[in-house]
Order: sequence, then C-alpha cells, then structure tokens
Amino acid sequence: MVRFILGRLLGFPLLLAAMYAGAVLLIMATPGEPFESGERALPADVLAEKRRAFNYDQPWYLRYFWTWPRRLVWDQDLPAHQYEDWTVVEIMRDALPVSLQLGLLALSTALVLGVLTGVASTIGRGRWWAHAATALGLVGISLPTFVVGMALLIVFGLWLRVVPVGGWGRAPQALLPALTLALPYAAYISRLTRGALLDAYREDYIRTARAKGLSEARVLFDHALRNALLPVLSYLGPAAAAIFTGSFVVERVFSIPGMGTHVVESINNRDPSLILATVLVYGAFLASFNLAVDVLYAWADPRIRLGR
Repeated sequence: MVRFILGRLLGFPLLLAAMYAGAVLLIMATPGEPFESGERALPADVLAEKRRAFNYDQPWYLRYFWTWPRRLVWDQDLPAHQYEDWTVVEIMRDALPVSLQLGLLALSTALVLGVLTGVASTIGRGRWWAHAATALGLVGISLPTFVVGMALLIVFGLWLRVVPVGGWGRAPQALLPALTLALPYAAYISRLTRGALLDAYREDYIRTARAKGLSEARVLFDHALRNALLPVLSYLGPAAAAIFTGSFVVERVFSIPGMGTHVVESINNRDPSLILATVLVYGAFLASFNLAVDVLYAWADPRIRLGR
C-alpha cells in the first residue's frame, strides 16, 4: 500500500506536466492575440509594453514551460491578462475555497442521498417508495444541471422563498447549488447501490448469515452493504472529477464566485495565464481524488492489496 501511494505521488508531476503541455498546445492552436480588444486596437507602444510584461518577448517554449510556471508557483506574481491588477494566485486564492466547499458538499450529498435511496429501493421492493426512488433516479440522470437548477431556483427561491436565489457565504445559499450539482450523481449512485445489493443478496454468504439467525439489519449493514459499496467507491473518482470540473454551469446559474466563473471568463477573454493555472489546479485535485478512491477501494475489499 505504501509503495503504491508513493508511486502515485511520484507520478503526480509527470501527470501535471502532461496536462499542462496539452493545455499549452490548445492555447497555441487558438487563433487571436490575448491582448486584442473588441472595441479598439491598443497603441503600438502600449501593446509592446504589455507583451514585455507578460514575457511575450521570449520564445514560446521558454515562456510557457519556464518563465510562467516559475512566476506562478515560485514568485506568485504572474498577472492575469484581463485583470492586470490581480495576480493569478490572488484570483484562485479567493475562488478556489468557494468551489471546494461547493464540490465537497455536492459530493457528500450525492453519496448519502444515492446510498440511502438505493438501500430504500432494495429493501422496499414493490412498494411505493421504491418506485419513487427509481423514478427520481431516472429524472436525475436524464435532466441536465441547468434545467434542474433553474427549476429548483424558481420553486424554492421565487415561489416558496425559503432559500436565497444566489450568492455565497451563508449556509442557506449553498443548499440549492449543492443539490443541483449532486442530483445526477446521486441518481447514478442509487442505481449502482441497488444493483449491487440485489446481486449481494443472491450470494451464499448472505444465506449463511441469515441461517445463523442474524437480523435483516445486520445482514444488510454488516455483510451486504459493504460489498455493495465497492462499485460506488469505484465511481467516486470519476464522480468527484466531474463534480469539481463540471460546476461551471451551476456557479453561473446561482451567481457563485468560484473557479468555474473564472474558467469560463478566461476562455472567453483569451486569458492564457489564468487558463493554465486552472488546468494545473484541477489536474492536482483530480489526481488526488483518484488516489484516494484507490486507497478506499483497497480498504473496503480486503482481497485487494495495492502495490503487489
């Protein structure tokens, strides 16, 4: 296990470098200059000064693979092209905690809601709540997040007025965005849990546990559910990646000042320094989540020994 974790940690720099290089190639293939303005062209002397300030007087490989990474990570003075009064680190320092809070809350909501509805639909087969959980799962998977977000916003924010309609900073403001972001993944986790539980109930060890006189609650929680959670743990890695990188629409709908807003604006404004910084941040989080899921999977299934 320790050898596996150390190997993955040593591979992090190579993974981040590959993601960073891919983003650089995409930026270079994009037409247009980052200093172009839709209103009027900048004077030649101002444009030349801006290009020197952002190291465009250097060769592209030196700028992208040495000067900018050094200014971003070590010096922390790399400015954003469209926000020259702010460095990239300052922008991410304000926006990253917001996206992390939203992502962790949505992931926790998806996991709890998905497992609970999956268990309820399994133990209550044929009853109305089982059919309701199945229908909710189909709706959650089928509808895109912006439709779900707008519907929740209209019903609970405008009609019932029980939660704020936007912003960030108070607990009620996080309810609708987290639920909107969590519903599709909760629906998929619910289906995974239900299918895995149905398969587990057909196994011999479940019949043995019942033959020993264990209650149905102990059979469920001590034997069936732990093995049924293995597919859910495998899905948590892609789910966490999708939640943390797919919150752009939710942040825009609910006016949340997170990373998603800056990612969208940096692409629209052709801001390469901010784009590359967000790629590195998201890449680090995705690699960390995948490693955490592998370790949890080995913990849940004793038959797996990572690193051998």
